[in-house]
Amino acid sequence: MPSYELPDFYLPHPPRLNPHLETARAHTRAWAADMGMLDDPDIWDAPRLEAMDYGLMCAYTHPDCPAAELDLITDWYVWVFYFDDHFLETFKRSRDLKGAQAYLDRLDAFMADDPPAPANPVERGLADLWPRTVPAMSPSWRRRFVRVTRDLTQESMWELFHIERDAVSNPIEYIEERRKVGGAPWSAALVEHAAGAELPARLAASRPVRVLTESFADAVHLRNDLFSYEREVRQEGELSNCVLVCERFFGCDTRQAVQITNDLLTSRLHQFEHTALTELPQLFTDEGVPSEEQGRVLRYVGGLQDWQAGGHAWHTASSRYTRAVRPAGPLGMNVSRAHLTGPGGLRNHTRAPFTEVSVRLPQPYMPFQVRDNPHLETARAADVAWCAEMGFFDALPGIPETAVWTESGLVGFDLALCASGIDPDASADGLVLATNWLAWGTYGDDYYPRVFGAARDLAGAKLANRRLRRFMPVDLSPAPAPANPVERGLADLWPRTAGPMPEESRRAFRAAVEDMLDSWVWELAGHAQNRVPDPIDYLEMRRRTFGSDMTMSLARLAPGRHIPAGLYRTREFLGMADAAQDYACLVNDLFSYQKEIQFEGELHNAVLVVQTFFDCDPQQGVAIVDALLTSRMKQFEHITAVDLPALLERVEAGDALRESVAGYVTELQDWMAAIVRWHQRTRRYPGCAPARSAPVRWTQGPTGLGTATARLTPPGPAAGVRVPAGPVGIR
Repeated sequence: MPSYELPDFYLPHPPRLNPHLETARAHTRAWAADMGMLDDPDIWDAPRLEAMDYGLMCAYTHPDCPAAELDLITDWYVWVFYFDDHFLETFKRSRDLKGAQAYLDRLDAFMADDPPAPANPVERGLADLWPRTVPAMSPSWRRRFVRVTRDLTQESMWELFHIERDAVSNPIEYIEERRKVGGAPWSAALVEHAAGAELPARLAASRPVRVLTESFADAVHLRNDLFSYEREVRQEGELSNCVLVCERFFGCDTRQAVQITNDLLTSRLHQFEHTALTELPQLFTDEGVPSEEQGRVLRYVGGLQDWQAGGHAWHTASSRYTRAVRPAGPLGMNVSRAHLTGPGGLRNHTRAPFTEVSVRLPQPYMPFQVRDNPHLETARAADVAWCAEMGFFDALPGIPETAVWTESGLVGFDLALCASGIDPDASADGLVLATNWLAWGTYGDDYYPRVFGAARDLAGAKLANRRLRRFMPVDLSPAPAPANPVERGLADLWPRTAGPMPEESRRAFRAAVEDMLDSWVWELAGHAQNRVPDPIDYLEMRRRTFGSDMTMSLARLAPGRHIPAGLYRTREFLGMADAAQDYACLVNDLFSYQKEIQFEGELHNAVLVVQTFFDCDPQQGVAIVDALLTSRMKQFEHITAVDLPALLERVEAGDALRESVAGYVTELQDWMAAIVRWHQRTRRYPGCAPARSAPVRWTQGPTGLGTATARLTPPGPAAGVRVPAGPVGIR
């Protein structure tokens, strides 16, 4: 008997079927045989390929493309599913990590101009598909397609590592890594090809397009996890499945984990719709996108919608997923009241601001010690003088709301204490500069909602950001005369910071500052819509609103540090940095919760985001956020103790590189420890003394559609999940 029934899926679009289905079936059957994919019955044979019916999948997911294009797309999906099963049989079952890495590294050569002779069906298929696909697309698309194809193959090692050590990811790590190994961003790139909808290069990395792609990808993967749980987890021993992740993290049964996963899927579909309807038109206006490019982007959006609907239809029909009990009824749209009012829907728009709250804060898990800089007192005095000079305590003429800070308030914030722990070895000038950056970012984070938020002046905020970019000239040319304290502060900080940097480093640092500025506008838009963010979108944007991306850039650019750029893009470095950033952001959200929710009417706080998603009370939201930040710290510890040394061995790192990497790790440890200590001592968050609380246990599952009646038990002795660079825009 199956361990669970499939949930009530949100299906906002009906599936459509390509009329060239039978042509694709016949073509791809012959193609798979030619590639040798049917030669090993332990992997595939003809009846098994026929039953999985990838022709039907592609006819559902690409309903409008011509026959030849459908043949090509179907061949790609046969290749990718065969790769997945071939990798399982050859390397996952044997736990052959070394052989697996060599096998994956060879695949990169088949995406180059002069590939080697293929040695197996996976290589043979890729060697055939690549020249049939990439000539029709631009160099920009080719680069993106290489990246997502490499993610799809190389990140299979992430799954293998987890199986090897019998580890299940925490929820944040899982979503990020599943996005790579699951292949849906790769599918999105093929949508561009099949729909004649190549994204304009200048828009492909914009927030709206990125969020459309990522929310599409997450929804595809979460749906697949629900359908494939029995096959992957029970039969194949896979550990990379969101249902299993929820079971382990929340300590709940499979039925409840299925509902959480489905609610997250629904929320991501709402995020897709929200982005398409509210952010995409604004992008077209802001960037002056011509009608032809708008048409391509909109065809891309339509192609992703078709893929979602068709992918669900195929999952219900394919023999690849046979174990779960499926809801009866014809395929088509399914938009119930619960889908519209639940997670990601109307519930996210109904928050009453300035609600009185009271919570007990946990003691954050912190395994590292704080070291203080001997120049702390110098930085304290210098920062007060600098903020006064920049005008942080003054109102602009005729605009009283711009009087954001007072000198006594700044002294109580004690930002120098935070900077001191973050960089205990800095010179006096370096510590003063770091403290000034903290003051500028924190002031800006307070200034934007005060000046632009109450008036819902998004246009004014965007114009302010456009002007601020002019105060960060990459060539260090003269900036315009500053018109307000935010501009004056940046005009002073930029040459002091960017002046000693090489040009490439300046560009990277400027991009990180721009990301933070744009994230402040994103927050203002959320307030204008009275919308509590989707959990995944919130966590990914929180790194920017907190300024952590910017401070990570400064850490990477530290004098005397020589770490190849490619290492920063590895799974280990990205996982380590993201875990550290999330830990710090979530700590800030715990300590700032009452200040933001009760006194500022804030909507962008992890505790509130969790409350809204689970429809639970504040204390339960605090418990979940504490469990999340603890899991991220545990992940950081594992990466630095196990994964990072293995990576350095693999690249045959010398002493100099190892010393640089150790310095970078130490800075991240200092950063997190300093942030915790500062939150415990600053007067920015009065009445927030932490007290220990127990971890999270999910004990009551949903009693109806959605999770409106689901609750998380208050912290208590019976626990299911046992979880024992600095911020610039500090809330």
